[in-house]
Amino acid sequence: MKTNPLAIAAIAGLALFAGAALAQTRTDQQNYPVRPIRIIVTTTAGSATDFTARTIGQRLTEVWGQQVVVDNRAGAGGVIGHELAAKAAPDGYTLVLSSSAGLVINPLLNKVPYDPVRDFAPISLAVINPNMLVSHPALPVANVDQLVALARAKPGKLNCASPGTGTANHLGCELLKSMAAVDFVHVPYKGTSPAISDLVGGQVDFMFNSMPAVLPLAKTGKLRALATAGRKRSAATPELPTIAETIPGFECVNWYALLAPRGVPSGIVGKLNAEVVKMFADPSLAQRFADQGSEPQTTTPAELAAYMRSESERWARVIKLAGLKTEH
Repeated sequence: MKTNPLAIAAIAGLALFAGAALAQTRTDQQNYPVRPIRIIVTTTAGSATDFTARTIGQRLTEVWGQQVVVDNRAGAGGVIGHELAAKAAPDGYTLVLSSSAGLVINPLLNKVPYDPVRDFAPISLAVINPNMLVSHPALPVANVDQLVALARAKPGKLNCASPGTGTANHLGCELLKSMAAVDFVHVPYKGTSPAISDLVGGQVDFMFNSMPAVLPLAKTGKLRALATAGRKRSAATPELPTIAETIPGFECVNWYALLAPRGVPSGIVGKLNAEVVKMFADPSLAQRFADQGSEPQTTTPAELAAYMRSESERWARVIKLAGLKTEH
């Protein structure tokens, strides 16, 4: 069998090209970043998600000397920002700071043009923001035990407010209803502000909400803090018990995580993860979040992927028990 010199040369050329491309890829990963990075935020400026993204962006800018820009792409319940991030080039220069609502709850309830697992590469969990269970001061309860007892004594008479059907706040109501085996009425509002306003005014009895919005009202006596909904007591309110101390296993938190479009080189993901873990280990930065009732909590990329799966399975069960309609 004769050997074709041209074929051998072509194969050799392809091998050299592939080797050069691989070497260039490795060099790009080692030198990353060499230009500005964009972090897409799926909510408006001033939100807890936005605050987390800007904090991360500022630290990365300081460490790497490349500007990190926060790009707020709110709208359609976060769909606009997620879809934009999912379709971005997987080169590490477009990231997304998303939340439990965007990565778990919305995809379970609604038909969205992105898949949280298939379309994104997890980098790290960043912050967990436990919800707080608060009531109107006139409601004759001071803790979760008393709230559950009152709900059992008056089935269907108490009501739990939320910013809207299908929100994390609403699912907190449904989780409490199922785990405590009680019956009360869910009252959905068009947004957080009107729900809190009516709770302060006594038109509704209690609600779940993120701590930054309701903790100041509890401190001034306009609302009564009954418990926090994380796995452990909050550093911002160490005297306040968790719901899990009364109802074991109860947890209702908002969380924020950093991700990239699927396909970003593992070296870049690793480099980003290392910096996020390092920055949130800084006591001064951690304190900034703790003052708002938030808890910095980082993970490996694999741990974040597993956490997203477990959260999806957990809330899918709650949604099914609550009989909520989905668009799927």
